[in-house]
Amino acid sequence: MSPPDASALSVSDVNRRAKQTLERDIGELWVEGELSGVSRPGSGHVYFTLKDARAQLRCALFRTRARFVASPMRDGDRVKVRGRLSIFEPRGDYQLIVEAVQAAGLGDLLAAFERLKARLADEGVFANARALPYPPRHLLVLTSPTGAAIRDVLAVLAARWPLAQVTLIPVPVQGREAAPALISALGMLNRQQALDPNRDVILVTRGGGSLEDLWAFNDEHLARAIFHSRLPVMSAVGHEVDVTLADFAADVRSPTPSAAAEQLVPDRRELQGRLAMLAARLERAQLGRLERDAQRLDHLRARLRHPRDALERQRARLDQLHGRLIRAIEERLAAERRRETHLARRLSAHPPARQLAQATQRLEGARTRLAPAMQRELARHRERFAGLARELQAVSPLSVLGRGYAILEDERGQVIRRSQDTRPGQTLTARLGEGRLKLEVKRRLKR
Repeated sequence: MSPPDASALSVSDVNRRAKQTLERDIGELWVEGELSGVSRPGSGHVYFTLKDARAQLRCALFRTRARFVASPMRDGDRVKVRGRLSIFEPRGDYQLIVEAVQAAGLGDLLAAFERLKARLADEGVFANARALPYPPRHLLVLTSPTGAAIRDVLAVLAARWPLAQVTLIPVPVQGREAAPALISALGMLNRQQALDPNRDVILVTRGGGSLEDLWAFNDEHLARAIFHSRLPVMSAVGHEVDVTLADFAADVRSPTPSAAAEQLVPDRRELQGRLAMLAARLERAQLGRLERDAQRLDHLRARLRHPRDALERQRARLDQLHGRLIRAIEERLAAERRRETHLARRLSAHPPARQLAQATQRLEGARTRLAPAMQRELARHRERFAGLARELQAVSPLSVLGRGYAILEDERGQVIRRSQDTRPGQTLTARLGEGRLKLEVKRRLKR
């Protein structure tokens, strides 16, 4: 190897000459493209990439010019910028120093994203909403093995739930091969589910990036593969502000990989705290129960008496009742004897034979007085009856009939008092002093 030529330029000289050439020969120009990777550090400068379908151009908008930009600059926006080409000498970065920014409409990628999103929504690809097992028995993570996403997920799982079983399925998460690899991995995991039923959740994740960096997760076929997955899928792509079609097609969407891990498993420290609290409550409840049972036992022990004492009390009460029964029987017998003596004295003072003789004597006397009294009463009633018969005979219609009069009656037994009460041909009954006559009315006379 020959020593370097003394006329060789240093790296600094090359970058300085390139910068001078760009600034002198090209000068100021307008460039149109789509914003991507917009960054706003604390310095107040704005760094971003301006791109089209075939190339990218790094841009820097310094703070003194950024404050004059009226509309916010967002990834996907299409803009026109005025600036001059230059090189950042310390790193040799080729860039456009922007002086002014004008909006040029929605970016092509973002417009394509919105069109595809609307079409898939109409087809029902975003209708998944299955609940995930909590915690999952076996978590399958589809992501890059070297990315920050898997490190964040594993760190959170180790801190919150060390028991979690995790299997990493390494796939590219950026570029043209990313979407086919993700689709193939999803198909493989669904086919293998029958071999290992414990596999119950798929996590599709990657870290943040620009819209084009995340574009693989906006693939139409990937969204359909997630929708048709028999295993439930959680999507955690990019940062919180990033949204992809994979997020909409998944059963659950999480804003970041770390947040996804937090959603998937409980916090063991929280569970340990709850377990400790429940254990303390259980211990307090047990102590309280033991204290109450001890007090109840003391109370029952105080009330408990030896069976001999109860038998003695019952025996004493039995003796007392026996004495009361004997006294009651003796008193009843004495009362009955006194009553018997009293009745005997009354019976001897008034013997039934004497009372019977007296009653017989009274009966004979009454029988002797009864016959004359009956004769007198009978005679009196005969005299009264004869007087009433004479009075009745005096006013009886039958006595009038005996003197030659008659009483006429119609068919109903009604007495005829006027000739107008009859009609020719009518049959009447004539009641005489002795017997009756049936008469027929021939004609009626007024007199």
